Amino acid sequence: MGKLDTYQVLARINEAKDVRALKKEELLLLCQEIRDYLIDTVSKNSGHFASNLGVVELTVALHYVFNTPEDKIVWDVGHQSYPHKILTGQKEKLDTIRKKDGLHSFIWRNETAYDLLSTGHASTSIGSALGLAVAQKLFNTNNQVVAVIGDGAISGGMAFEALNHAGSLEGLNLLVILNDNEMSISQNVGSLAKGLSHLMSTPHYVKFVEGGKKVLENLPAIRDFALRAQEHFKGMIMPGTLFEEFGFNYIGPVDGHDIKSLVSILKNLKETGGLQFLHIVTKKGKGYAKAEEDPVCYHGVPVFDKEKGIENNKNKVDKSFSATFGKWLCDIAAIDETIIGITPAMRVGSCMDEFATKYKDRFFDVAIAEQHALVFASGLAAGGLRPIVGIYSSFLQRAYDSVIHDIAIQDLPIVLAIDRAGIVGPDGPTHQGVFDIAYLKTVPNIMIFAPSTLKELYLLLNTAYNCNHPVAVRYPRDTGLEYEALDSLSITDTLEVGKGLIVNQGKKVAILAFGSLLHAIEKQAIEHGFTLCNMLFVKPLDEELVCNMAQSHDYIVTIEEGSILGGIGEQIAAIIAAKCYNTKVLNLGVPDAFVPQGTRQEALDSANLSDAKILEAILNFVE
Repeated sequence: MGKLDTYQVLARINEAKDVRALKKEELLLLCQEIRDYLIDTVSKNSGHFASNLGVVELTVALHYVFNTPEDKIVWDVGHQSYPHKILTGQKEKLDTIRKKDGLHSFIWRNETAYDLLSTGHASTSIGSALGLAVAQKLFNTNNQVVAVIGDGAISGGMAFEALNHAGSLEGLNLLVILNDNEMSISQNVGSLAKGLSHLMSTPHYVKFVEGGKKVLENLPAIRDFALRAQEHFKGMIMPGTLFEEFGFNYIGPVDGHDIKSLVSILKNLKETGGLQFLHIVTKKGKGYAKAEEDPVCYHGVPVFDKEKGIENNKNKVDKSFSATFGKWLCDIAAIDETIIGITPAMRVGSCMDEFATKYKDRFFDVAIAEQHALVFASGLAAGGLRPIVGIYSSFLQRAYDSVIHDIAIQDLPIVLAIDRAGIVGPDGPTHQGVFDIAYLKTVPNIMIFAPSTLKELYLLLNTAYNCNHPVAVRYPRDTGLEYEALDSLSITDTLEVGKGLIVNQGKKVAILAFGSLLHAIEKQAIEHGFTLCNMLFVKPLDEELVCNMAQSHDYIVTIEEGSILGGIGEQIAAIIAAKCYNTKVLNLGVPDAFVPQGTRQEALDSANLSDAKILEAILNFVE
């Protein structure tokens, strides 16, 4: 086991039952060793960092108290699942996480017996756990169900929908744990609140309250007064009134790094049963000072020296598509005071942090609430403002109804800057942005632009802004070409909508490429004498260029970094067939399968979209 042998307690943990075999006094050391192992392993291999350091004690306490995997734990998002993986038989594989054929980036269904549901996106844990709890009731088991959700994920509407539904059901055992790593613990986790949390988590307290309700059933005035007094007293000490209204017994806030207290309270709640809501307070990056000071920087980390920390890259030039969007957003905001920037919790990832600083009153992070982001944008647009929504492709899926109902039907001038469109890489199937062309292309009134370089992204964002209609501009999580050209561009420079470009004139084979994959095949197209077209616009499609290529070439090859099924290639094939051209058509794109994790290049290769695989497919097609 290599270095794992040096850990006194962790070396003995091969599955969760080994945690339950420990003495209580050993739990504190186990937590420290998990933290040391996380720091050592993630710093050498990259991955999610600060959030995992924050849930070490909670993870240990859960597996110590509950009889997992028979008792079910559902982790929201899943980027906080590394300690869980360590304790459930995956510790020796932790250095493979987010790598090709390695551990999944998040919780993945059936990766182990402890993982019943894949959780890559947020706000789903309570709903899934509620379903599991109903299943346990119907099968008449004694298994417990626990949902762990962060303060970011609980901002999503689905979390509250599930809480509301749970409160209407009877006879369920469901424990929801809110991992709050934003709130200061000094004020609320004092001795009085701490003592009340222990008291109110005990079965004796619950029996006392329920017994009192029954005794006073025939005295409704006194009963109502007693309930109001209880609620008022708890409300003065604890912030859980909202969750009590949903029908949950609220406990907290509790120090999430006090392993002894956590174990005690969880045991009480396990014995009590029913609908319980435990509010714990933790610190992101706990145990690694640099991550505690800057948890945003240490959320997802590259390989770094654990002694020195992550290098300061403030002076490094960011040549990514995301950074180019961020630059454009600031440029357009400087000349138009109606520009509003919106993001669903991806301010840094979408490179909107500079805009958020410069134009604080015109920036809105709506938290993990993608549907609300678009509905909010529709109201802003109807009110005369110009919303620009920075959103990941795979997150936009969650707001599809709002794209149709709140934006497209009303034909509102909203720009969707779709980041992470196409193959993402290490975050795996839940985050690959390969469906947006297919799910947006069929919606009337919306246009879709696909730049292949940074210069084109800037120009197409200008073009989208000037369209006064809904426009989606999709771009990959990658660096791009023509960075130097950005300085020469004006905010008024645009491209003609619906007109593609011929990059290289050849014969026999015409390649129609959408997006940055154009450049993966550009050199080979020139060498083999293929015509290469930069289509630029998915919708409206340059049908004139398509027909010209079909008339003058024997073979048409379409390339898109998105799903083949429902993609733009299928539409081009249909146009050529309808015109009765004799041209043969090959559609290249993401096949009908979820793309596994790996580096971006590995993932592209697995989808047959690497430069070598594209050329091989074209040559085989022609032969």
